[in-house]
Amino acid sequence: MLYFNIVKTFLKDKEYRDLLLTTLVVLFSGTTVYHYLEGWSWIDSLYFSIITLTTIGYGDFSPQSDAGKLFTIFYILIGIGIILTFIDTVYNHYNDLKAQARSKKLKSKYEK
Repeated sequence: MLYFNIVKTFLKDKEYRDLLLTTLVVLFSGTTVYHYLEGWSWIDSLYFSIITLTTIGYGDFSPQSDAGKLFTIFYILIGIGIILTFIDTVYNHYNDLKAQARSKKLKSKYEK
């Protein structure tokens, strides 16, 4: 139940929605560019975009063309900050709601 409340409150906030939209645009852009530059499938392109921006980088895919390599440099410089900000924001939002729930629980316990 807490998970659904977190998602619901997250999506109600305009700043969070804007950050989510920006994150999706960055992922979609990378996916599209890799699909056409490297000739990868859509799934492989999305997979590579996500593992690149989250800095996981398994090494199973890498751009082979010069254009793909140059795009990856640009993509990493722009995208890592956006993705990490998104992850940090979701994490902080979750912790804030969890703390509020804990506070309400304690408050109701002591009011009895």
